[in-house]
Amino acid sequence: MITRQRLAAGICALLATLTAGVAFPAGAVADETDSAASPKVELVLDVSGSMSAKDMDGGSRMAAAKQAFNEVLDATPEEVQLGIRTLGANYHGNDRKTGCKDTAQLYPVGSLNRTEAKAAVATLQPTGWTPIGPALLKAADDLNGGDGTRRIVLISDGEDTCQPLDPCEVAREIAAKGIGLTIDTLGLVPDAKTRDQLSCIADATGGTYTSVQHKEELSDRVGQLVDRAADPVVTPVATEGTAQCAGAPTLKSGLYTDREEFGKQRFYRVDVDPGQELRASVSVGADREVNPDYGVLLRAVTVHGREIVRGEGTGNGRTDVISTGLRYPKAESDDDNAPAETVCLQVTNSFSAASGVKTTPGLPLELTVDVVDGPSKASDVASFGLGRGWWLLGALVLTGFVAGLLWGWLSRWRLAVWRTN
Repeated sequence: MITRQRLAAGICALLATLTAGVAFPAGAVADETDSAASPKVELVLDVSGSMSAKDMDGGSRMAAAKQAFNEVLDATPEEVQLGIRTLGANYHGNDRKTGCKDTAQLYPVGSLNRTEAKAAVATLQPTGWTPIGPALLKAADDLNGGDGTRRIVLISDGEDTCQPLDPCEVAREIAAKGIGLTIDTLGLVPDAKTRDQLSCIADATGGTYTSVQHKEELSDRVGQLVDRAADPVVTPVATEGTAQCAGAPTLKSGLYTDREEFGKQRFYRVDVDPGQELRASVSVGADREVNPDYGVLLRAVTVHGREIVRGEGTGNGRTDVISTGLRYPKAESDDDNAPAETVCLQVTNSFSAASGVKTTPGLPLELTVDVVDGPSKASDVASFGLGRGWWLLGALVLTGFVAGLLWGWLSRWRLAVWRTN
């Protein structure tokens, strides 16, 4: 029994490994950020009146933010171009229209002069409204241009007070532009509405949300996010699929991002030469409230619509991202001048929007395409993707069978000896 259990576990592990190889192709080539391009970060600080509240280790939220900024400015890597933008820092009045325009760049994005930046931060006093949406739009413009990493770090202690310009919708619009800008958010108040709004902003751009209630936590987290901008990252290339294979963009090996409407499909084309193998995977994220029970389907089809291979994944509302993948090896040809085959990748989702949720822009989609040299016998790999692993699987089954017979015979012999004694 023990031997059989171990054999079963070994077979399951083998199949899991091979399946993972299909869903997440090894060695996928993507466009990496140019090492010469300087990463850009803009810290967006809420300076509204509520920041004067004294609930951060006995001091005000504004004092904690200033301390965090001073420590982060001292530790900012030299290669990072850093800027600071405020919201609610200048207008003292009660006119909502004016207050919702109150966002300004305190320190421009560029090479950091630590003394000047600290002096600018020292002048801040909690003042006005909380126009998060307008501030994010301006911050995106501040970071526009260049090929390096771009990141916004938003620190706020409350909800946006300038509706109906929903900051979550603003974040989705920024993400839909495909400029590779990430927004990370930090909430200084453990309030459910604030948490939900800041989480939505971060999720829309692939960023993170962190709840902070202590000065040291704030300094550490902001510093981590600034340092992260200096790390080399893979930047997805924005593309736009079509509703039909005809006219779809032709993709090379790389990482791509797009937007797909609820319940719709997108097509992309990939050229595969004889003897090559196409490996593709796709992830679709729910960046807003959706109904449970959804799925994503990735199909490789010919230009005439015949299905070659497919991969599919499902979810039940417990995950925000759902992924699947496929592999298609094209057999070698005796003709050295044989043309490449155009394979159409079709991405279809079955997400549906919850009541009252906007359906535009579409859901964020990330597609990985990798065209590599195929194995010597492509037909072997096509058999469920196991290739020559069938020999190993057969050997394991035979070994388990023989071991089971031996164990059974030994057990019967020991039982017979015990009865005799």
